Amino acid sequence: MNDLTSVASISSGPSGPSGQSGPSLHIVWDWNGTLLHDIDAVIAATNASFAEFGFEPITLERYRDLYVVPVPRFYERIMGRLPTEEEWLVMDETFHRHYWAAAAEAGLAEGAKTLLGDWQRAGLSQSLLSLAPHDRLVPLVRTHGIESHFVRVDGRTGPSHTTKAGHLVRHLAAMAPAGVTAERTVLIGDALDDAAAAAHVGARAVLYTGGSHSRSSLESAGVPVVDTLEDAVRAARDLAE
Repeated sequence: MNDLTSVASISSGPSGPSGQSGPSLHIVWDWNGTLLHDIDAVIAATNASFAEFGFEPITLERYRDLYVVPVPRFYERIMGRLPTEEEWLVMDETFHRHYWAAAAEAGLAEGAKTLLGDWQRAGLSQSLLSLAPHDRLVPLVRTHGIESHFVRVDGRTGPSHTTKAGHLVRHLAAMAPAGVTAERTVLIGDALDDAAAAAHVGARAVLYTGGSHSRSSLESAGVPVVDTLEDAVRAARDLAE
């Protein structure tokens, strides 16, 4: 995958409260529903795709209760069966057409830009990993003026109906030469898939309630669940101690 910025600037420092030399804590940020407050765009696009097949519009609360990845399983919960390949192609195309039209107007989550800057100024590293298409993700990140805070930005280059685990494996491997390790990484995201991906590679996770899942759903992952990104960063530090 293409990286937005070089990983060469990643710094090393104390590994924890003991002060032993080692890699610093690294945060991998999710984008959609975490740094980018796009849930309204998601609901609008989802209902546009539902309308193609005559389904009733979904509310934010019901969406958060039912959402799951891979995304065809979410549609299965609505339809009572998995969509056919033809249905999936129509739903996927309709969703993305409406979503990207609305996403351009979405803002960052409250406090996100300040938190990113503070983390970087503290001499700690952070990167961005998203299942959004890489060629759409990078321009949007640049539009918000936050690209310089990340040592790497990776969007999806494969099929849309995928999970984050393999994506995170490749993301961390690309930063390994600069000293990033899974053991010293915390993934901050808004979905159960984020927690599963972190567990898959031996990293830790903090889940944020501002995106795709309900709090009760997120709590089933057995990781810290928070209501603000400020609390997410605080929880990430606590996990590293």
